Amino acid sequence: MIVVMKVGASPKQVQHVVQLVNEMGLKDHVIQGTERTVVAVIGNDRFKDPSVLESAEGVDKVMPILAPYKMASKEVKKERTVVPLGGTLGGKIGSQKVGVIAGPCSVESKTQLLEIAHAVKESGAVGLRGGAFKPRTNPYSFQGLAEKGLELLALARQETGLAVVTEVMAVEQVALVAKYADVLQVGARNMQNFNLLTAVGEQSKPVLLKRGMSATLEEFLLAAEYIMSRGNSLVMLCERGIRTYEDYVRNTLALAAVPELHRVTHLPVVIDPSQGTGKSYLVDSMCRAAVAAGADGLIIEVHNDPEHAMTDGAQSITPQQFAEMMRAIRRIAQAVDREA
Repeated sequence: MIVVMKVGASPKQVQHVVQLVNEMGLKDHVIQGTERTVVAVIGNDRFKDPSVLESAEGVDKVMPILAPYKMASKEVKKERTVVPLGGTLGGKIGSQKVGVIAGPCSVESKTQLLEIAHAVKESGAVGLRGGAFKPRTNPYSFQGLAEKGLELLALARQETGLAVVTEVMAVEQVALVAKYADVLQVGARNMQNFNLLTAVGEQSKPVLLKRGMSATLEEFLLAAEYIMSRGNSLVMLCERGIRTYEDYVRNTLALAAVPELHRVTHLPVVIDPSQGTGKSYLVDSMCRAAVAAGADGLIIEVHNDPEHAMTDGAQSITPQQFAEMMRAIRRIAQAVDREA
């Protein structure tokens, strides 16, 4: 349930409601809206008496939440969540401007990463993606540079101001990755790794949560709920394609997820057209379509030498192609009352 406070309710009245929620054996989450404050009640409230809260001073009404994902639901928070990425460029996801995160699939070397980082910043990116730890289907494939890769990402942030977005694969990596990164990415294979979701939920860093390749949207939102229920409300939902019977693409990019997610959740939606297609020649078109569909952000694989990339070269575009794509999506963003 949620407790909607009256307009102008005092901090003391809000705190009293929080105390009552805690006395009921439930957890509180206070959401400050533009006009009202809402106290989300987290936990099994099925057999709790809402009249205790309804009679508290400053309370307007108590409402049940019908969606199984409570904190991610638009029923709890009408205003769209805006997630600051970090770095020094002031990049955000969920605002009027479509935020673009770009970089190589894997951090390979200092020269490679810095060249790409400077190029994508020049074209308008606000975040730098790059994997230091790489989940690979083949155990003999390149697994990443680990902490050395994280150090190079931090160096690239120092030189460019770009926010660092990188994947964390295991609970024991969370503290290490959080030490270097601005945004913790949870990959598709880990979308239902509930121990990992809990661990990143206990961090203060924003989380980019990728949809599992076979996950429904409800399962996707419940995964976000795991993170938010631990206190971290800075969650971005990333649609990166689902597995279907099609073989002309690596994954089928479900762009209809963008308006549907906007309908049911306040969390911002990011599109990954690189993983979503697996084909570099489809990335530009899918970026344009994603912006037209209302995506809040894009995360794109960019490599200065895709033919010799150590991971996912086939779906990586060049810095020149990225610059051309950015010019195109700016025009599309303007047409749908956004910026890019």
